[in-house]
Amino acid sequence: MSNKLKIGISIGDVNGIGLEVIIKTLSNPAILNYCTPIVYGHTKVSSFHRKANSLGDFSFNVINHANQAQAKRANMINCWEEDVKIELGQVTATGGKYALLSLERATADLVNGEIDALVTAPINKHNIQSETFAFPGHTEYLQEKSGSKDVLMFLISEGLRVGVVTGHIPVKDVPAAITKEKITSKLKLINDSLKKDFWIEKPKIAVLGLNPHASDNGLLGTEEAEIISPAIQEAYDKGMMVFGPYPADGFFGNGSYKQFDAVLAMYHDQGLIPFKTLAFHNGVNYTAGLNFVRTSPDHGTGYDIAGKDLADPTSFTEALFSAIHIVKKRREQEEMLGNQLRTGGKVVETQFDIKDDAS
Repeated sequence: MSNKLKIGISIGDVNGIGLEVIIKTLSNPAILNYCTPIVYGHTKVSSFHRKANSLGDFSFNVINHANQAQAKRANMINCWEEDVKIELGQVTATGGKYALLSLERATADLVNGEIDALVTAPINKHNIQSETFAFPGHTEYLQEKSGSKDVLMFLISEGLRVGVVTGHIPVKDVPAAITKEKITSKLKLINDSLKKDFWIEKPKIAVLGLNPHASDNGLLGTEEAEIISPAIQEAYDKGMMVFGPYPADGFFGNGSYKQFDAVLAMYHDQGLIPFKTLAFHNGVNYTAGLNFVRTSPDHGTGYDIAGKDLADPTSFTEALFSAIHIVKKRREQEEMLGNQLRTGGKVVETQFDIKDDAS
């Protein structure tokens, strides 16, 4: 039991569905066979959500530090002392304040190696803004904390993986933000992640065009010919199995995505709309390129259903298992590489105790 991974969980906006899906997930005792969960929040806030959603007599084991976590319990670290006014379904400064306190404490433990991975419940990108959080979202915040030069918003499910070149920026700024260098960087992140985090030996990656019909041979724009195609060629010349650019509508409409291990979209909605349409209840938002593992459910704060016992925990559960799965993949690979060096190149295959479809 002591060898189980410690998975940190930030609670997100206290007025949303974060704690509801957390409690619903951790109420399944089978979860404790795979990890030791540590939630960063406060027991009074979790009790409020438990009662509001009629979630039974579930309770957390309260600890002060991650090293005190009990392997057979869902643990919680109280990140503040004062009482919190919860207004379910409302966008308030309080919701952002305590979402940030949870995230900061969890991230500090993650960076310091006190926990093995982080699963983040949804935040509101507006009310969390402050002097210490001036980021478009979790992805950019964690990139700074990790010191990573580049990261990838990577939406993953059993049958589809989608990355984006540009993330949380206005649509009007997308064309200027798309460069050959940025595309090739994102392609490398996808390729490396598929190999390291998902153990796909020769990943096959599709790239979408920016313009309608991928510009229709230049009739509807020049980005495909001047930027996207040269980036694809450069990545291919470096040994990556990269193809495109494909018109986004037909690519998803005719099921072409099924022929690839991952898809690179040019901007946020181009990738996330088809992904959430096809995999909304079991999709996971994974940040590739960090030196630690972070996942999140692919839904938002769910203000409209907060406190009504309507939130589906499937995506959060998948995010939790994906974090476990990826950490184990990375560590197994490191161990194999170490064995390979010690044994003069001989690789010994091993198996995981986590289902592969948890990603």
